[in-house]
Amino acid sequence: MQNKNLNKFGFTMVEVLVATAIFLIFALGIYSSITLVFKIVYQSRVQILETALLSEELETVRNLPYDNVGILNGIPVGVLSHTKVVVRNGIKFDLITSVRNVDDPFDGVLGGTPNDTAPADYKVVEISAICEGCSQHTPIILNTVIAPKNLEGASKNGALFIHVFDSNGLSVAGVNVHIVNTAKTPNIVVDDVTDVDGMLRVVDAPTGTLSYNITVSKSGYSSDSTVIASAQNPNPFKPPANVVSQTITEISFSIDKVGTLNMLSLNPSCDGISGPTTAIHGEKKLGLNPDVYKLSQSFSLGSGYNFNNIEWDTYHVSVSGTSYDLAGSVPMLPFKLNPGATQAMYLVLRPHTTNSLLVKVKDAGTGLPLSDAVVRLVANSYDETLQTSLGYIRQTDWSGGSGQILLTDDTKYFSDDANLINNSPNGDLKLKKNGNIYATSGYLESSTFDVGVGITLRNIIWEPLAQPVQTGQMPIVFQLASTNSSTLTNWDFLGPDGTATTYYTATNTAIFSGLNNNRYLRYRVFLSTTDNHYTPQLSEMAITYTNECTPPGQVYYFSLAAGTYTLDVSRSGYSTNNGQIDISGRSEVEVNMSPL
Repeated sequence: MQNKNLNKFGFTMVEVLVATAIFLIFALGIYSSITLVFKIVYQSRVQILETALLSEELETVRNLPYDNVGILNGIPVGVLSHTKVVVRNGIKFDLITSVRNVDDPFDGVLGGTPNDTAPADYKVVEISAICEGCSQHTPIILNTVIAPKNLEGASKNGALFIHVFDSNGLSVAGVNVHIVNTAKTPNIVVDDVTDVDGMLRVVDAPTGTLSYNITVSKSGYSSDSTVIASAQNPNPFKPPANVVSQTITEISFSIDKVGTLNMLSLNPSCDGISGPTTAIHGEKKLGLNPDVYKLSQSFSLGSGYNFNNIEWDTYHVSVSGTSYDLAGSVPMLPFKLNPGATQAMYLVLRPHTTNSLLVKVKDAGTGLPLSDAVVRLVANSYDETLQTSLGYIRQTDWSGGSGQILLTDDTKYFSDDANLINNSPNGDLKLKKNGNIYATSGYLESSTFDVGVGITLRNIIWEPLAQPVQTGQMPIVFQLASTNSSTLTNWDFLGPDGTATTYYTATNTAIFSGLNNNRYLRYRVFLSTTDNHYTPQLSEMAITYTNECTPPGQVYYFSLAAGTYTLDVSRSGYSTNNGQIDISGRSEVEVNMSPL
C-alpha cells in the first residue's frame, strides 16, 4: 500500500517571492549606504581641493605689490581677474575674486571726526570657489588682509556707499552689485555683493559726475538700477551716481521677492471670455516729466494672461478696443501686489458701449472697497440707482414681445396670458385695456437668464414704487424659479418662503435662499387691479446677486449719453458724497467715503 504521509520538499512560489523581496530590501539598503559613503567622500575630496586651490590663490595675492592688489579695471584697480576657471585633477572650479578697500576707524573715517582724507587703509581680498558640475550648492570662501608697508598719503578720490533694502525697509544681504564707471577708459567695473547690513562700501573710488552706473540684483528678487537719460526718459528718477573728492556718496536701492499675477477675463456670470487689448502699469517710476514707469506693457488679454517674476507694486489696468469695456475687477483696481505673492485678478468685462461709467467706492481711512453703498446717477431723464458689490439681472423694456426662451434680446420675454400691453408708454407693462375698462389681472413669464455658477441671490427690486391706490394693496407681485438645466420646460415658481402659494409683494425683498447656486433663472410678474378703471404699471425689475467674480465696491453704468451727470453715493454710517461728473467714452471715478 502506498504511504500517503510522504514528506514534501521545496518552496512555494509565495515563499520564493517573500524571500526575494527581503533580499532586495537588504541589498538596496547596503547599496544606498555605499553610494552615500562614496558621495560624502567625493564631496570631501572636492572641498579639500577647493581649500588648497584658494590657499594657493591667496598666497599669490600676498606676494603681489600692494598697488597691484585689485581687480582689473575695478576699484581698487589691480591685476586680478574678477572671475576665472581653474581645472584641478580633472575637475573644473569657478573662482570669484573680490577686493575691497577698508576705511579703518583707528585713524578716523571719511566724513567723520576726525576726517580721514586717506580712507583706503588696507585691502580685504576674498576668493570663493565652487564646482558647478559636482552638485555643490555652497561655495568655499577664504579671505585675507593686505596692508601697505608705508603710511598712506592723502587721496583725492571719494567713496561710494550702496545700501540695498526690501519693501519693509530691512537690509538685504548677498545682493549682487554691478558698478560701471563710464568716465574712465577703459571703464572701471566692480562686481561685488552686499554685506550682512545690506551695504557695499567702495572706498577710494575715482571721482566722476553722473558716471557711476549701478545695478543691484539677487536670484528670486526684483532688480533696481540707476538710469541713463535718453529721449524716451529725459529726466530719470535715479540718474547715475556722482563721486566727489574726499566725500561719501550714498545711494539706496530697493528690491524684494518677485511674485506672480494670473489675470483672467470673465463676463458677469463668471464665464471665461476672450478679452481685448489690455494695458498694465505699476506706480514705480524710472523717470518724471514725462512719467516713465518701471513696468508698462500692452498685451492681448485673450482668456487670460500670466505675469511671472513680477515686482511688488501697485498696478493699474485698462482695456481698449470696441469689443469690451471693463465693468469692474476682483480685487478692485488699482491693486497692490505683495512681495513673493501669487495673485489672481478677475477682469469683469461687458460688451462695449460708446459711453460708460465705472464707479469705485472706498473707505477713506482704510482704502478698502465698500459694499452696499447706494450709487445714484442722474441727468435729464436718466435716473439709475445701483448698489456696490452686487450683480444685477435687469429688464426695463418688454416691447419686443413673447417667444424668446433664452434671454438674448433684453426687450423680449417667454410668454404672457394676453392680458398685458407693452406699448403705453413703449416698453412698460400695463393691464390690457378694452374700451375704458382694464383687465382685472394678467401675468408675464420672462426668458431664461443665465446667471452663472456659484450665485447667491440677494433681493428683488421693481419700479415705480407708487401705484394708483385704486389698484389695491398688491397690484404687482412676483415669483421666481431657478434650475441648473437650460432646457427645463416646467419651472417651479416660488415665493419668499419657498412655496408656490406666496409672492414677493414689496420691492427690495430678500430672495428665498433655496434658489441659490443654480445657473438659470426666470421670473413671473402678476399685475392686478381692484378697480378696472385703473392699472398698475411696471417700468423696471431687477434681481441682485453676488458670486465670486462680483466686483467689490463697484458699480457699472453703460449705454449712457455723453454729458454732465450728478453722482450721489450714500451708505449707512458714512457721510453722503455727491457731485457732478462729465462722462465721455470710458469714464471712471473713485469715491472715498468718510465714516460718521
